[in-house]
Amino acid sequence: MEPERKRELFQRGVTLFNRGEFFTCHEVLEEIWLEEPESEKPFYQGIIQVAAAFHHFQRGNRAGVDSLLRAGVEKLRRFPPDYHSLDLAALLVQLQPWFECLENNQPLAALPLPTIQRDLKEAC
Repeated sequence: MEPERKRELFQRGVTLFNRGEFFTCHEVLEEIWLEEPESEKPFYQGIIQVAAAFHHFQRGNRAGVDSLLRAGVEKLRRFPPDYHSLDLAALLVQLQPWFECLENNQPLAALPLPTIQRDLKEAC
């Protein structure tokens, strides 16, 4: 994939995530994931799985939230906290209350949706 196209898709995917358009975010980032080398695939898959988890949240599928959130976070934890100029550390902190509510079988509706902080001038 051309670097400019990859940068455009990445920026769009992060923007969609931050708007709460999780399904579309998943679709956009999947275009990058499909063409990435094996060493990069877990990073994109992690973000895609977190986005998919919140798409399941929006559809009321708690089991989908739980399984995809765990899978996505497991992958993202493998990368440095500022990988591709995203603040992964801040994202993981935002996700912690979700895990606590899931583990304690508490309602999820009152929790704020996470956002991805970034410096897209440096991204990709």
